[in-house]
This record gives sequence, C-alpha cells and structure tokens, in this order.
Amino acid sequence: MSEQPQPIFAIEKIYVRDLSLEIPNAPNIFLERDTPEINMQLGSKNQTIDEGLYEVLLTVTVTAKINDKIMFLVEVQQAGIFRIRNVSDEEIGPVLGIGCPNILFPYLREVVSDVVTRAGFPAVILSPVNFEAIYQQKIAEAKPN
Repeated sequence: MSEQPQPIFAIEKIYVRDLSLEIPNAPNIFLERDTPEINMQLGSKNQTIDEGLYEVLLTVTVTAKINDKIMFLVEVQQAGIFRIRNVSDEEIGPVLGIGCPNILFPYLREVVSDVVTRAGFPAVILSPVNFEAIYQQKIAEAKPN
C-alpha cells in the first residue's frame, strides 16, 4: 500500500509589486471639508512560476472623490509567491483563488491605509472581501450556458 503524499502549502514571499498614488487636485483638495465618496475596484490573478510554485496577485484601485474632483487615486498590486505541492487539479483553483487572496488581503489593506495616511488624508480601511463568493462567481461565468 502506497501512502498519498501530504499536501504542501508554504508562503515563500509576500511583496508589493506595484504602487501608485495620485493627488491631481493638490493643494486645493486639502481645503475641502466634504466627506469623499470612496470607490474600490479589486482584481485577482495567478500564474505558475515553476512546478509547484505560484504567484498570486491582488490589484486594487481606490478612488476618493468630492463631487467631481478626484481627491486621490491609489493603485496597489500586492503579490505573494506560494509553494503548493501534492494538491489535485480540482483543489488548486480554490487554493489560488480563495486561500492565497485571503492571506494577501490584510497586507493590501495595510498598504492602502498607510499610503493614504502618508499622503495627508484620513486613513482608508478597506472592508473585508469574500474571495470565495468572487471565485464562485468567476467559475459560474466561465461555464458555458
């Protein structure tokens, strides 16, 4: 009887791959007293680096506007390199689409908050994200009708 090899999951590296901050209406925007409208767009993708080695990338764009004026625009790509072995083809999708983004999101949220604060604005704390629901939606959209 041969034993199934145990699944292996390890975080090799977590890093900021790209970071951008724009304050197009400075310095006048700092004089505004109205509460800004915050819009967030989030994306996730992954790629195979080598056998059993994957990069997962979360991308977020946060835009703050007061009326039609952009207060600030922050774009962050938070990435991680993960070693994943002895996981079936059916299970690798959820690991890369749900598990890894759940690990990366707190880092992404911290970078956004830190950059916005350092730019002179009140901190923006991103709300938690349900990566399982996003993954299930992607799977449903990919299935032919």
